[in-house]
Amino acid sequence: MKEKKIIEFQTLENCPVRNVLCRLGDKWSILVLIMLREKGTLRFSDLHKNIRDISQRMLTVTLKSLEADGLVSRKVYAEVPPRVEYTLTETGEGLIPHIQALVDWAAEYMPQIMESRKSFI
Repeated sequence: MKEKKIIEFQTLENCPVRNVLCRLGDKWSILVLIMLREKGTLRFSDLHKNIRDISQRMLTVTLKSLEADGLVSRKVYAEVPPRVEYTLTETGEGLIPHIQALVDWAAEYMPQIMESRKSFI
């Protein structure tokens, strides 16, 4: 019988689930990933137009975080003005089916969740 590896979950640094959820659990990361999946490679301004209520600063911070985690790649073109494009990496593409499952679940169950919230108060 194959022995299961025990993963230490006591600290954020040691817990892969908590670590990833900490990064993706913010307000914008999943929206940026879904937008890049739907539209393909996008410039910063196009991302900003498609996610209307995100500030430029927050979009910058979110993109840097996603790039640092290897989920998004950034390509700068030596033009005037400079052109910067963002695209999903292979790792980011691998995450999309899991995010899509969450999006589908949320769309299906949101009416029940909202009803439950009303009755909870």
